Amino acid sequence: MIWSSSSVIWSKISHDCIIVASRYIRLMSKQFQNILVTGADGFIGSHLVEALVAEGRRVRAMALYNSFGRYGWLDTLPEATREKIELVMGDVRDPFQVQGAMKDMDAVMHLAALIAIPYSYSAPASYVDTNVMGTLNVVQAARDLGIKKIVHTSTSEVYGTAQQVPIAATHPLVGQSPYSASKIAADQMAYSYFCSFGTPVAIARPFNTYGPRQSLRAVIPTIILQALSETPELSLGATTPTRDFNFVEDTVSGMIAILDSDQSVGETINIGSGTEITVADTVKLIGELTGKTLVVKTDAARIRPEASEVERLCCDHSKAKKLLSWQPRVDLKRGLAHSIEWYKNPKHRAYYHDACRYTV
Repeated sequence: MIWSSSSVIWSKISHDCIIVASRYIRLMSKQFQNILVTGADGFIGSHLVEALVAEGRRVRAMALYNSFGRYGWLDTLPEATREKIELVMGDVRDPFQVQGAMKDMDAVMHLAALIAIPYSYSAPASYVDTNVMGTLNVVQAARDLGIKKIVHTSTSEVYGTAQQVPIAATHPLVGQSPYSASKIAADQMAYSYFCSFGTPVAIARPFNTYGPRQSLRAVIPTIILQALSETPELSLGATTPTRDFNFVEDTVSGMIAILDSDQSVGETINIGSGTEITVADTVKLIGELTGKTLVVKTDAARIRPEASEVERLCCDHSKAKKLLSWQPRVDLKRGLAHSIEWYKNPKHRAYYHDACRYTV
């Protein structure tokens, strides 16, 4: 009996040791263990930090300085996760802060940017300062410090309205807004450092990411939160454009795959679902999932200037599949259902103001 009991205990210990060892081997097979994430306080950035920590990596999360001592969405992460994050405040527009934040890091995942398209119409210089000069500061610091990998975050907005579908990374770049123009310049700045100095840059180009924690400047949270309210009509802008919506977990897994792949250096890689849907059909789908008949009222303030509206986006992610073995796993209906459940939570709803009020 004693031997039998000991055998069971030893078998369990051996099994547990094998699991721990296999996790350690998987972790150590990833060459980048110390990672700086800029824009870590934002929607995608906070999910990325969470995923990297879950993999056992050391993460230094850079949030935009503010006098309230708040770290954006990072403040909402579980305490067990927050304890594993090195939180720093700063601003990518300051080259000294960027270099200081980057010391002792293996890699940088650069997400810090101004992203709201309507605001770029009234404050274009701030987009150049943050998106272009900020990116210059990141790649220059990375070059100076000998950082092993930089993943620079682009956007599908740089393509403008699709000239061919699906959109591959070879598609022409068309700046239809000051925001997209600033991101084109930022992408080219990052790529120029790879060409000129051999800086190990890879460019991740996500399409229309959605999911929990996204702000009301984006269309899906705007639809969901209005649908969950008592408003009889949804206030929206144009509903005929198509978008390629990609769930945030898929965007994050694509970005991490770009980080870990040797084949991504010097490449621009699209991350998207490969399917397109109009805003109007997205409203119908959210209506089905919430059990409501949703009526749309066009709000003139939300309409982009005619030549600035990107009418069609649909991602070709074949390069990501070929180089990274990556493909999206969450379809739109499942991702929307998950998002709706998250926004329904009163604790989460408290982070948002009146959903009918226009947010630029």
